[in-house]
Amino acid sequence: MKHIFFVEDDLSLAGGLSFAIRKQGYELTLARTSAEAARLWKNGAYDLVILDVMLPDGSGLDLCRKIRAVSNVPILFLTAADEETDIVMGLDIGGDDYMTKPFKLAVFLSRINALLRRSENFHQEQAEPELRSNGIRVSLLRQEVTRNGVLLDLTAGEYKLLCLFMENPDAVLSPEQILGRLWDCDGKYIDNNTLTVYIRRLRAKIEDDPADPQRIVTVRRMGYKWNTAKRGEATCRTCGMRSGTKCTAESETWNCRE
Repeated sequence: MKHIFFVEDDLSLAGGLSFAIRKQGYELTLARTSAEAARLWKNGAYDLVILDVMLPDGSGLDLCRKIRAVSNVPILFLTAADEETDIVMGLDIGGDDYMTKPFKLAVFLSRINALLRRSENFHQEQAEPELRSNGIRVSLLRQEVTRNGVLLDLTAGEYKLLCLFMENPDAVLSPEQILGRLWDCDGKYIDNNTLTVYIRRLRAKIEDDPADPQRIVTVRRMGYKWNTAKRGEATCRTCGMRSGTKCTAESETWNCRE
């Protein structure tokens, strides 16, 4: 459910509009002063902000500046300040729309719906690319890695190695394939011994039990793979395939039983 933050000091108007907004199926939080708005803003996550300009203890314009400094949430001004300079200022400091009192309720609700719809489409188009698997989440834009929601501190080499594995789930990668894709911070190829160290250190950070790795698994005589199998689901240590599938490491056609 979309959550709207409404800042309005006129009790009668606030009550009527709050009822109409909730009737549209939206959740609403109401603040009547600038101080109350500042407090509620910190404690909530909102999809749209509706601001009055003239508040008893401050200005909606100042609130807009503060909100816009930390958020791209759509902001609709709803105010009796109808001078051209007021409208221009409200839009210039970050407002997305500006309505003056008096107004028609149907138009007001339509503008709310339009702002929310446009915001949703924008966020869908601008969705941050990421990798997710087995409780690990990689934000590719911010280059941040979390395990079960906890931020991890990875080196550049560990981060590149993790991305390589997660971009190739369940694929067995030989040391040669990995070495051919990874560079150290000085632009030189890393060697096999360094790769072993990287994998050991990465396992220490991403595995629940580094002594029994479940995410980055070793496939005998072949290399390593990023394992998407759930914990407890057996995989063959010869070819890396899950149990019950054809073994790719042997010439025979029997299913993996290791």
